[in-house]
Amino acid sequence: MQDVVTIQSANYAAAGLAVTPAPNQIPHAVPQGPAKGIEVTQRAIEKIRSGMAKEGVSPEEGGLRLGVLGGGCSGLSYSIRFDTRPRERDRVYEFDGVRLFVDPKSFLYLHGMTLDYEQTLMRQGFNFINPNSTRSCGCGSSFS
Repeated sequence: MQDVVTIQSANYAAAGLAVTPAPNQIPHAVPQGPAKGIEVTQRAIEKIRSGMAKEGVSPEEGGLRLGVLGGGCSGLSYSIRFDTRPRERDRVYEFDGVRLFVDPKSFLYLHGMTLDYEQTLMRQGFNFINPNSTRSCGCGSSFS
């Protein structure tokens, strides 16, 4: 069975604020933290949407998989990729028609995180703004 959280963010985009699911929409056994679930900025939503179109991933079936893997300079590293459908135990979040899939183990580390997208002269890519991270490496893709 999948837990689906639908988030409307029309006002969020205008105000430049992040959106979190209502507490009654989050499945049981959610760790306590500064935010409920996962937040995604409007810049990240737009980049995910365009990437899905380029990769031919259906927004109705597929989405972006966020995860945490062992390894990296600081002990854990972020994983991000497109997936054609959610797995059985995934938490599924929806932001303006873009779906994010998070497996239960990764959710323990990603709970309260904000996914942003940055494009500057020096750097281009997704940023994981994670309050659960106690330290991270210089590359920004590894944490503990």
